[in-house]
Amino acid sequence: MKRISTMGIDLAKNTFQLHAADRKGGKVFNKKVKREKLLGEIEKFDKEDDFLIAMEACGGAHHVARALMAKGYDVKLIAPKFVKPFVKSNKNDAKDAEAITEATRRPSMRFVGVKSVEQQNIQAIHRIRAGFVKRKTAMANEMRGLLLEYGITIPQGIHKLKKLIPAILSDVENGLTLDFRELLQELYSEWINCFEKVEHYDKKLSCIYNRNEDCKRLSKIDGVGLITATALVAAVGDPKAFKNGREFSAWLGLTPRQHSTGGKTTLLGISKRGDSYLRKNLIHGCRAVIYRTEGKEDRRSRWIKGKLPSKGVNKVSVALANKTARAIWAVLARKEEYRRVA
Repeated sequence: MKRISTMGIDLAKNTFQLHAADRKGGKVFNKKVKREKLLGEIEKFDKEDDFLIAMEACGGAHHVARALMAKGYDVKLIAPKFVKPFVKSNKNDAKDAEAITEATRRPSMRFVGVKSVEQQNIQAIHRIRAGFVKRKTAMANEMRGLLLEYGITIPQGIHKLKKLIPAILSDVENGLTLDFRELLQELYSEWINCFEKVEHYDKKLSCIYNRNEDCKRLSKIDGVGLITATALVAAVGDPKAFKNGREFSAWLGLTPRQHSTGGKTTLLGISKRGDSYLRKNLIHGCRAVIYRTEGKEDRRSRWIKGKLPSKGVNKVSVALANKTARAIWAVLARKEEYRRVA
């Protein structure tokens, strides 16, 4: 058998497709393997071949990558959007595995860092917390809408809703039926439970923040708090995988899209690539910074005040998030304390 140079693995729930190529890119084999037999199948090949294993960065990819790396193999994860152009003709598992192998062999290809178990634990907390926050907002809107059908309006604001619902339930003269009161009480109890769950996960993130030095360094940057700091540490494996702060900002989707041709440069809105959760938190954090520039005369505040009249709050928030992302990369990559410019 030819010596293997690159092996692409198309992941699935129960069955994986393996495509191996030699140093010239020629096909060595393409076959299916059951999930439980994957490690044993790869261990059949001599490690002296020193071949690279590549997979798409999809569900379960980080777990498989860690298992292979623990056995001493060189593993790379590649974004699915970079694999798609190499799929020939019709799509199937064999073609996908071949495309992964072909894409990985490109000298300019960019790869995704393999996340540790700790990073995935933190991301799991953020995902579950975000789900409860979304549910909390949905139930608040649902209660407002249901009460409006009975002629009861509630002023804007979560805290007012939280205060007025018990009063509405206890008011026997507001025209609500007994059946509806029971339904509203159940919905309100579930809503309060969402608040408790969010607070529970906030405490977990606070514990992670207190024992992580990178989180503490990041929180010194204006617009970066506990939630954003822990989310960034969980999402960014090796900050040195990015060449500079601009590349990190582009990874977050905060740099303009280009549609240039014929020597004419055309810049559009931000690309919105990458993790929307990170981008949202950064932009909202910078929005809070903008609202608190009144009376400040440091360099950043002067820049914000100069841009606001012509650009508006939304554009300045995104531009400030771009600047903040570059500072975040510098702090993470160099392990330095953030120095605010006066």
